[in-house]
Amino acid sequence: MIANKFRLINLCVLVSIAVCTAAAQETPKDPPKDPQTEKAEAVIAKAVQAVGGDRYLQVRSLVGRGKYSVLKDGAVASFQSFVDVMVYPDKERAEFRGGGTQLTQVNTGDTGWVYDGDQDVIKVQTETQVANFKQGLRTSLDHLLRGHWKGSATLAYLGRRPATLGKRNDAIRLTYADGLVVEFEFASDDGLPQKAMYKRVGFDGEEVKEEDRYAQFVETGGIRSPYIIDHLTDGKPSSRINYESIEFNKPIPDSIFAKPANVKDAKKDIKP
Repeated sequence: MIANKFRLINLCVLVSIAVCTAAAQETPKDPPKDPQTEKAEAVIAKAVQAVGGDRYLQVRSLVGRGKYSVLKDGAVASFQSFVDVMVYPDKERAEFRGGGTQLTQVNTGDTGWVYDGDQDVIKVQTETQVANFKQGLRTSLDHLLRGHWKGSATLAYLGRRPATLGKRNDAIRLTYADGLVVEFEFASDDGLPQKAMYKRVGFDGEEVKEEDRYAQFVETGGIRSPYIIDHLTDGKPSSRINYESIEFNKPIPDSIFAKPANVKDAKKDIKP
């Protein structure tokens, strides 16, 4: 009896081992990650920590105020005050005022409208305007760091590039399924974002190089944001965003994104 029991126990053990082994063999394994992808992910993780870590990732809305300048031949051609309201991932209301005029641009996903103060009219955004908004999202720093690109793009590490004052930047590339390519650079020492670069097709069909450079990081509630964003077109400065204040996670009513019923309502100041 005892011997039979041992044989029965041994048989059960062998059967269990065989079943577990078979199950392990049948379970598909995840393909190994490309080393360049892993390096790029590490650069992003370091950057997220540099700008606030979990506090940054928990931001759901942003209200920024400041000045927007158009640059030409190295000088300020015009400037306006702006209020920019973002609700992640794809709602934005940007309002510009200056010189007695107002321009309001609002986007919510696949739709949008514009109030043109020069013509005093409200217009539904064209397909091109909506497409430009979406491209702006996909090339933005927030889109990268918050992972909104996942499932529609791939990552690669490009190595280190020379930066200012003898420093170096870690460069990564984000390649979307439709062919859009965006390169980002981050300071190799502290991980802070430095620049983003991509190309677009201009009105004449020629390829245009676009670049955003980030500077003057300011901490608000544990989150560090670039208060200056310089934009370059084909290597020449074309605009500057200079934030004066940024607020995070303020309650934002959906009503500010709705298309107003008339011009009078479109002119009203928003108070998010």
